[in-house]
Amino acid sequence: MNIDITAVLERFIRYAGFDTQSNPASASCPSTPGQRVLAELLAAELRDMGAADAAVDGNGYMMATIPATVSGRTPVTGLIAHLDTSPDYCGANVRPQVIQDYDGGDIVLNRAKNIVLRTAEFPEIRQYAGQTIVTAGGNTLLGADDKAGIAAIMSAASCLLSHDSVPHGAIRIAFTPDEEIGRGADKFDVQKFGADFAYTFDGGALGELEYENFNAAEATVHITGNNIHPGCAKGKMINALNVATAFHAALPAGERPETTGGREGFFHLTRLNGAEEQASLHYIIRDFDRTAFRQRKATLEKIAGDINKTYTTPVVRLQLHDQYYNMYEKILPHFFIVEKAKAAMQAVGITPVITAARGGTDGARLSFMGLPCPNIFTGGHNPHGKYEFLHAEGMLKAAEMILELVKL
Repeated sequence: MNIDITAVLERFIRYAGFDTQSNPASASCPSTPGQRVLAELLAAELRDMGAADAAVDGNGYMMATIPATVSGRTPVTGLIAHLDTSPDYCGANVRPQVIQDYDGGDIVLNRAKNIVLRTAEFPEIRQYAGQTIVTAGGNTLLGADDKAGIAAIMSAASCLLSHDSVPHGAIRIAFTPDEEIGRGADKFDVQKFGADFAYTFDGGALGELEYENFNAAEATVHITGNNIHPGCAKGKMINALNVATAFHAALPAGERPETTGGREGFFHLTRLNGAEEQASLHYIIRDFDRTAFRQRKATLEKIAGDINKTYTTPVVRLQLHDQYYNMYEKILPHFFIVEKAKAAMQAVGITPVITAARGGTDGARLSFMGLPCPNIFTGGHNPHGKYEFLHAEGMLKAAEMILELVKL
């Protein structure tokens, strides 16, 4: 039972054509209609394959079952990927470009705009010389995050549903909306899903296996100024913009995403808005260590307090909200699922690469909801921007790995 790279690549290209960007400003679920359109298509494809219960619920979550091929009580394995693409860069009218027998050099994404994926900036692409690379056309992201995960799961499901030679328990599949805006697990019904454990296919390079991730919070700093005509402002004006820049300058400059890596945490300013009278800053805070995570939040509180002490009435108001936590503490008691993933990789000729995710997945939150859920590679690189690319053979290996992962 083999999965053909042409077939899995065709699936990915077809799914990439759907505009499924999520929208943080929308209160609906899913936040954009394109996600439901893709979910309904995937449910129909699964029903055609033989997964009779494949359906999309009222919130855009698609769930389906691959029945067990053995009798008796066996663990139920979950396979999960997300429908949406990032709102950080255009995701409409994606036109994938397939480069077969990649020569190891720079790749022109858009000749007219001189947009080039340069090996000097992204040297990791060189390792795929002689293999198949997929990019977008320079005007959009590609959407390998996470349609490569969807394509891998769907390709494996097609094989499993058309052959009963693989001994496995029941397998549950879920495709979730709005993962990119942090809502992918908000309305996920763990009890209905009914898996004993699961894996998100939402990773990067070939062999990556993640069972640790950041602890995450977001912070909004609201600043109230006092705008006076600059000609008579002395001793009266409080320029909210100056307060905002002072707040940001008080954070350690070496603890930003662009200056950190590995297991180092950071403060990341994502938005700055305002004028003299009102201003706001929005941050995300990340750290692997729970104590350091609390200290980072305390740092923001101290800066706000110190600034407010310099005025007769407070001008800074800080809002903090925890988003998710490091899945490791919930996966550790079920570590056999990590060992199972390692063995599945090795069975298809992959050396597992254990990494700590510098981000979050649906699995991070699902692990705290009672569904332990490590994250597995899909072959995608450089997500959320025009330089995103997909290593097609990596996506194929993810699909092949699933066939081993579900075996008893």
